Amino acid sequence: MQQLLDTAEKIRTMEIRGAGRIAEAASAALRDYVLDLKVTNIKDFNKKVDEAANILIQTRPTAVSLPNAVQITKRHTSEDVAGAREEILHNAEVFLKQAGEALERMGKIGAKRIHDGDVIMTHCNSHAALSVISTAFKQGKDISVIATESRPRRQGFITIRELNDYGIPTTLIVDSAVRYCMKEVDTVIVGADAITVNGALVNKVGTSQLAHAAHEARKNVLSVAETFKFSPNTILGDMIDIEERSADEVIDQEILAELPNVKVKNPAFDITPAEYIDMIITEVGAFPPQMAYTIIKEHLGWELSHMG
Repeated sequence: MQQLLDTAEKIRTMEIRGAGRIAEAASAALRDYVLDLKVTNIKDFNKKVDEAANILIQTRPTAVSLPNAVQITKRHTSEDVAGAREEILHNAEVFLKQAGEALERMGKIGAKRIHDGDVIMTHCNSHAALSVISTAFKQGKDISVIATESRPRRQGFITIRELNDYGIPTTLIVDSAVRYCMKEVDTVIVGADAITVNGALVNKVGTSQLAHAAHEARKNVLSVAETFKFSPNTILGDMIDIEERSADEVIDQEILAELPNVKVKNPAFDITPAEYIDMIITEVGAFPPQMAYTIIKEHLGWELSHMG
C-alpha cells in the first residue's frame, strides 16, 4: 500500500503530471498493489482493491484518464482471488502496452495534418501533442513551434526543452501574447485532460483562449487524445469537476497575508467548446468532436459509465 500511496501523492502534487502519464502510473500502481495483496477471501480482495482504486482516483478530479485507467485495470469477473488477481494483472499489462503504442499511432495520424512550412502553436506540456509535432519533424517537414509559458506552473518550460532536444525551432511566449502571435500560426495543437460526450475539451487553463483566438483568425485547432481520455460518465449527465489548485502556485503566502482584501483563483483547467475544435486525433483515427459519443460507446464501453 505504501508504494501506491507514494504514487498517489506524486500524482496529487504533480510530480507525475499529464493525463496520459497519470493514467499509466495509476494502472501500474494498482497492478503492483494487487500483486502483493495478501488476502484469500474474494470479498476482502475486492474491498481492498476498491479502497486502493479510490485513493488513486481522488488525487486529481479533472483528468478522466485517471478513473478510466483505474476502472479498466481493476475490473474482473472471477469469484476467487487467484483468478481476480490474474485478470487485473493482465488488464494492466494490456492497458500499459496500448497506452505506449497510442502515442506512436497518434503521432503518425496527426502528422498528416501538418504541412511543410507550418508554424504550430502549443500549450502546456502534452506528450500526445508533442508526438504529432515531433513525428512531422522526423518526416522531414520544415516546421517551427510557438509554445506558451503555461502559468502558473510553467509547464511550457518542459515543452521548449523537449522541442529543443528534438532540434525543432521554437519560440516561447507569455500566455497573454497568444492572440497577438496567432497571425503567425497555421495550426494549434494541444493535448487533452478530458473530452466530454458533446466533444468539449477539458485541458490546461488557457486552452480555450488559444482556441478562441484561433477560431477568430480562421486557424485549425487539433486536440490529440488517447481514447481513455474521453469521459463515459458525461453520457449520464455528470459534469467534469474543474480542479482548483492552491494559491501558493500563484503568489507567495507571505505577500498574500499582507493583502486582506485579495483572494486568488487558480483553476487548473478550462473548457473549450466543440465548435472551436476542428479535429480530435486519437490512436484509432482522426474525428470531429461531434463523434465523441461514438468513441465513448465503441472504445470505452457502457460499463465504465456505471462504475465507481
